[in-house]
Amino acid sequence: MQTTPRQTKQIRSTLDILHRSLGDALIGAYLHGSLVSGGLRPQSDIDLLAVVESGLSESQRHDLLAGLLRLSGRHPAAPGGARCLEVIIFRRSDLAGGDYPARAEFVYGEWLRDAFEAGETPMPDRNPEYSLVIAQARRQAIPLFGPPGDELLAEIPPGQVRQAMRDALPDLLDGLHGDERNVLLTLARMWHTACTGRFVAKDVAAGWAIARLSGQRAATLDHARRAYLGEIADDWSSQDDAARRLAAHMGEQVAGSL
Repeated sequence: MQTTPRQTKQIRSTLDILHRSLGDALIGAYLHGSLVSGGLRPQSDIDLLAVVESGLSESQRHDLLAGLLRLSGRHPAAPGGARCLEVIIFRRSDLAGGDYPARAEFVYGEWLRDAFEAGETPMPDRNPEYSLVIAQARRQAIPLFGPPGDELLAEIPPGQVRQAMRDALPDLLDGLHGDERNVLLTLARMWHTACTGRFVAKDVAAGWAIARLSGQRAATLDHARRAYLGEIADDWSSQDDAARRLAAHMGEQVAGSL
């Protein structure tokens, strides 16, 4: 795992915020996502997962949210600036219970910033996406604090992974407009996982999927891959129809592979 001095400082500062806000309740904190699966790309978030012994109080939620709003870079991340943070906190008892969909105690992400700045507070929530986060993090997470990830993060059965992808698919497709690059690359990664059972970086999954596409579909996904890698501008103003057709096709491939 390679990080710049600025990214290392941002990670350490985030861990400091978790310690200050959560105190003795914090029993594990882990890096996961792009940083550990293939390295940060120009618009990759820094993804952190934390495990707590007990639920968060109202004051802990407010303190943690205030700290993350200050520390997280706004989307889109400026070159050389602070990265967008994604922080998900789970209770140990929820992880051990194996319930589906997984329950998160607290979620912070830049896509939620407007709501947070308008006064909303992160509250417990269940979502199939959290089951996928746990499944991927258990295999790849790097501890910042606490024991190895597989000691706290539950093993998500393959059937639950498939169910989570199936359940997450409609909302993912509905969110295409305005988030084309991320949605198309997430669909490519889901397609790859559905076929292989493995989790890989988005650009790696895109390369795998491009080899299984042709013509305009392959070109559109390659546009998303190259934008993710910072090789071209992330501009979809002239590719609305192509992105929609590709998303529908890959959605069908994912559903048919589950």
